[in-house]
Parts: sequence; structure tokens; C-alpha cells
Amino acid sequence: MVLDPTHLVKAQDKKKLVVVAFFVFSLFCFLILQFFKIQVLEREKWLQKARAQHLFMVSEPFKRGVFYSSGALSSTHDDIAQPLVTDLPVFHLYIDPESIKESYKESFAKELTESLSSQEGFEKKILEEIYKKSRSRKILSSMPHEKKEEVEKWWLGFSKKNRLPRNSLYFVQDYQRSYPFGKLLGQVLQTIRDEKNAETNEAIPTGGVEYYFDKILQGKEGKRRLLRSPKFPLDRGDVIQKPENGADVYLTIHPYIQAIAEEELEKGVLAADAKSGWVAIMDAQSGDIWALAQYPFFYPNQYKSFYSDKEKLEHTRVKAITDCFEPGSIIKPLSMAIALKANQELISSGKKGVFDPEEKIDLKKIELPGRKIKMKDIATSQFMNMNMALQKSSNLYTASMIQKVIDALGASWYKQQLEEVFGFGKKTGIELPSEAAGFVPSPSKSYSSGKLQWSTPTPGCLAIGYNLLVNTIQVLRAYAVIASGGYQVQPSLLKKIVRKETNEILFERKEVMEKPRVLDEKICQRVTEAMKFVTKPGGSAYRADVPGFTEAGKTSTSEKIKHGAYSKNLHISTFAGFAPAKDAKLVALIAIDEPAYRNVPGVGPTHFGGKCAAPIFSEIAKRVLQYLGATPDDPYGYPKGDPRHREQKADMYLEVKQLKELFNRWHSIK
Repeated sequence: MVLDPTHLVKAQDKKKLVVVAFFVFSLFCFLILQFFKIQVLEREKWLQKARAQHLFMVSEPFKRGVFYSSGALSSTHDDIAQPLVTDLPVFHLYIDPESIKESYKESFAKELTESLSSQEGFEKKILEEIYKKSRSRKILSSMPHEKKEEVEKWWLGFSKKNRLPRNSLYFVQDYQRSYPFGKLLGQVLQTIRDEKNAETNEAIPTGGVEYYFDKILQGKEGKRRLLRSPKFPLDRGDVIQKPENGADVYLTIHPYIQAIAEEELEKGVLAADAKSGWVAIMDAQSGDIWALAQYPFFYPNQYKSFYSDKEKLEHTRVKAITDCFEPGSIIKPLSMAIALKANQELISSGKKGVFDPEEKIDLKKIELPGRKIKMKDIATSQFMNMNMALQKSSNLYTASMIQKVIDALGASWYKQQLEEVFGFGKKTGIELPSEAAGFVPSPSKSYSSGKLQWSTPTPGCLAIGYNLLVNTIQVLRAYAVIASGGYQVQPSLLKKIVRKETNEILFERKEVMEKPRVLDEKICQRVTEAMKFVTKPGGSAYRADVPGFTEAGKTSTSEKIKHGAYSKNLHISTFAGFAPAKDAKLVALIAIDEPAYRNVPGVGPTHFGGKCAAPIFSEIAKRVLQYLGATPDDPYGYPKGDPRHREQKADMYLEVKQLKELFNRWHSIK
């Protein structure tokens, strides 16, 4: 049988076709399986890779909450809260190193440096970043909007010319703190550092209310998705998560009153040639802090120069709450109040009071127990009553009254009055970090050295403001007890917290706060009456007199401790007081740290509180009360030469005259 060659060829061709068809089918099935694997099973994996190649995320910044001042304090002014801090938009410049071709990297760095007019070394910094294997490198922070536009203009031409993706260079918007009032309230506000937390991208506060309210001020970042494409514009992208801005904090501070305090304080510190000084002003009835001034000033936008300089560093803290001091004679009115309260308690229990404020006391007969060195007065007067003792700032009289209190009611009772009535030894809770609690010695405790905190002469020292430590706000709170008629107020910087986007009030301080009564109103009135002699002729603080208004207060010139001993040349000189004397609107403390120890002809020693701190109170109180629209309650109490001056009609004229006559009669002075 002869085979047909044509038939054999056809059979072979058919076989080949089957093989090819099977191969193609197998390949097709393999591709289908691969597509299934990629598109279905490994979808997320490849989707992420694709997104990484074509899409990238940038953070959408939130606005940190800002601080506002208090609104108007009287009907004569617009009730508008003003921003004490604002946030200005700035831009951080980023590059995508991997999307910039190798051949263009050096020219990119050179031209970008020229476009930015940057300092020498900036080009080197860009080159260091551009050769890193990364899709995002920050090369410049906090660029203003005008500079951003210049860079964008250069980049548009450069990227188009060299066919580079336009998002090889991009900007991330952020916000930078700005201070419309400059240095005003600098130490209290503080600021935030230029660089944020690398992990959380949250601002890092340097202190003050920025630190105290940090969690409230912080917001939450959003996310924006951008596409890498030569034609994709810089400002396009989908916001896939909106940012949440921080809440705003409204402070009780009033910028006008703060400005008055800073201006008068600066003049006073310079006039006294002092190391520094501070002023605190509080609403005597509510506890709202209206001003916290400190000199030398702190400039928030120059914070680095302060924190890098040891001499400037101390001017960054709020000394009114961080620095404790022995208050000295400003405690004497409070000692009188405690003695009067002791009288009240003893009489109510059927016993005899410890002293009569009108009684003639012979200071030469006073013997204070446990003292190796006899306590002395600056003045050499022999006889005094309570009014004279405060007017002349007698150590002996005040210490002897408290010694009688101790003998009648004990050391623990006296310590309790200092702590529970006037709040010493306890933090006020004011909304600032690092408040010092101060110190009141205890009859039952010892120091770390083993020495008892309380010894026999301790009460006499406490009565005149030594052996205890206080901060300025504690003194304001204590004086407010007298000024408010016996109520203990809560000092506060916080008015309310508001989330602006939703108008949600997160916190609001009540207009009328519940205040515990800690002292009888009659006691407060009697102490106020005695304090009024201090600021009138014959008093240690006559320079604190406020024209047109009544006032009550007390000076102090306390010695500072240096090398373990009291210095005769270094002092903290203070004046604490309130005005008007009845229904007080403000209570204030002025502290001058280390005024020059000198004797000026015709003036005398200038380091005393009555010489350097009292005049500051007078000027501040006068200007603040005028601003508040307060009606003068001493309409004839103006200086000589003022057309309103009527000496014999002025407040306290008759009382001062009678006290002087009594003093002269007791001392046989004609």
C-alpha cells in the first residue's frame, strides 16, 4: 500500500495546530489565573503599589486654637473680644527626590537656591536631600505666601522645560503664631516652637497658657491626596479627611489694662534702677485676672533668644506665680484681721478678747518670747493703737497682737487662719503651669535638717511677713477677702472655651461665682478703715493715693536671703491694695525686685515699697478706674493745684487729723 504524502502533511499540520491551540489556550488560562490573582486575590497589594507610584498623601493642617481677650469691662466701651494671638498661613516646601531625573538634580538645586535668594549652604542642603531614596523631603519651613508664589512661578517654567512632574516640588500649608499686640502679655501667653513634634506633627508650646491649654488648643490633621503627573497642578487634590481645628480660649485679661500695667511698671522699674518687677491686677469681687505684667518684657516671636541666654531665661517665667517671697509688712493688715477674728470667737464663747484696736499700747513694754535679738520698728514711737500701727508699719505692735492670739487660741488655730481664711500655703489653681504653693510652717513638722518648723518666736515673725513664703496671686486672693467684705474669691485667667466652627461653648465661667464667706464683714470694714491711713499724709504709702478715689493698702520692704542670711541691701519692695476702699473694683500688687539701695537728697532711701512700688499703684489704679468709667468716690481728694482739690472735704481728712492729734498727745508732741 502506497501512502499519500499530501495526507501525511495534513495530519502533521493538524497535530501542530492542536499543540499550538493547546499552548495558546494554556497561556490564556494562565493569564486569566494571573489576572484573577492580581485583580482579585492580590488586589489590595497591587492597588497600594499603584497608588504609591501615582498618588501620595500630604497632611492637611489644622488651625491651633487662639487666645482672645476679655470683652469690655464697662458700658462705655464696645464689648468686643480681641485676639491676643492669631495664626498666619505659611508654607513648608517639599520635594519628591525620586521623581526628579538624575540629570536635572544639580541644576534644580542651583536654580531653586537662586529663586529663594537663600544663604550660602542652602544649595548643599538641597543636594543632600535630593539624592536620598525618598518620595517626600522637607527642605524649607514656614515660607510666606509671597515667597511661595515666586517659587511656584520659577518651578512652572523649570518643570515644563525639563518635562518633570509638577508635583516633584510641592507645598504643605501650615500656620504660624503672630502677635498683634507684640510683647503684650508675653510671659503669660508664651508661644510654640518653630519645629513641631516629629511623630505627631503637633505644636510644642514653650510655656504659659500655650502649655496649660495645649490639649484644648490642639486640633486634628486632615489628609489630602495628590496625583503625580506632569500636568497635575500643585494646588489640586482630594481632601479625604477634613482637619479639625482646635478650640479658642477666651482669657479674663483686658489688653487696655494690661498695657497700662506694663507701661507704668516699666517706668517704675527703671526709676528704681531695679533688677525686675511685676504687677498683678484682679477684679476684687469675681477673681478675674485683668492684667499680669512683668518687666523686662518677653517677646514671643523672639523666644529663641530668651531660652538660649542664661541672663534672659528668668524673664520667660511668670514670676507672679512661680516666684515665692517673704511678703513682709503687706501681711500686717491680715494679721490684724486674724486678731479681730480671735476677739470675736473668744467673746462669743464668753471669754475676754485678746486686744482692743483703740487701746493705747506701750511698745517699750512688749516682750516677745524666744527671741535672742529684740524686734525693732523703723520708727521710734512708744505708744500706738491699731490705726497708728498700720499707718507707721509697726512690727512690735503687730507681733504682740498675734502673740496674744497664740496665748489664747494656740498655734494651730493661727496657722489655720493663714491657710483657710487667706489661702496661704495652697496653690490658687490659676490656669498657668508651675505655680508655687508657697509655705506656711507647721507646729507639728520638722525641716529635712531635723529642725522644727515652728519655734517660740515663729508667730511674731509670721505676723510681720517673715518665715512664710507666698506668691503674688495668693496675696491678691488674701487682700480680696478684705476688699470683698469677707468672701474668698477664686483667681482665674479663664473666661470661656469655644469651638468656633460649631459655636459650641465647651466651658464658660459663671458670671456670679459662689464664694465662701471666711471672715466677718465688720472685721473687713475695721481693717479697711485702718489701711486707709496708710495711703494718706503720715502713712508709709501716701504716694499710693489715687486722685478722686478712696483706696486701702499696705507697703512692704522685705529683705532677701543671700548666702543663708538676710541682706540689708537686697529687697523685694511691694505695695498691695485695692480701690475704691468700699465696694472695691480692683485689687493689685506691685513688686519691685532689688531696687537700687541708695539715698537721694530730699527724697531719702528709695528702695522702700512706699517710694518705688506705691506710686506705680497710684498711676495704675487712677488710669484703670478712669477706663472703667468708675465714679470718683473722693471728689475732693485731688493734689494741690488741681481745681477740684478741697483738702478739708477730702476723704479721711478729719480722721487723719484726729489720729495725728492723738499720736502727738500720747507722745507729748506740740
